[in-house]
Amino acid sequence: MQYLYFVDRLSMFTGKAFAWCIIILTLGGSYEVFVRYLLNSPTGWAYDMSYIMYGALFLMAGPYALSRDGHVRGDVVYRLFPQRVQAGIDMLLHIVFLLPGVAAMMYQGAFYAQESWTYMETSIFSPMGIPIYPLKTLIPFAGLLLFLQGTAEVTRCVWCMKHGYWPQRLRDVEETETAIMHQQEAEHGDKLGTGGQA
Repeated sequence: MQYLYFVDRLSMFTGKAFAWCIIILTLGGSYEVFVRYLLNSPTGWAYDMSYIMYGALFLMAGPYALSRDGHVRGDVVYRLFPQRVQAGIDMLLHIVFLLPGVAAMMYQGAFYAQESWTYMETSIFSPMGIPIYPLKTLIPFAGLLLFLQGTAEVTRCVWCMKHGYWPQRLRDVEETETAIMHQQEAEHGDKLGTGGQA
């Protein structure tokens, strides 16, 4: 369990650190709209900034989403299964698809980043020729974090198959729909408790 929480915390820290990219994207985009359409003086850096920030955010948010079970899943049938069966399905999919995929991402991404650093690669889409080798360095790093989180998810599946229930995940944020559902469950439980006492 300590390994699970260590990897979950690492993914949470990384995800929250890179979430600041959203603020930079919003401010930079708003500034670009203002100067382009009101002052008729577009910047030369806004596209490059959004390209880099969005790329970094996209890469580094994956482990965080996986740690929160936030990736999209076709669970119409899956959620009807007992938790042990769910864990077996998840473990199979993690071992067969996720872990080999992110291992390939780390392996190939390391060569990709190394090559980019060798000639200090700049963007061919940028009129300013911004360097993109730092962004490419995030590819193997994101792969490593995804691999660690993937092994934590396999550990979580083994725990569930052994004990019959999922171990608790770290909580920090919830979707509004999930928060409302939990609130309704709590209210429904309170009513049942009150009714039982009456």
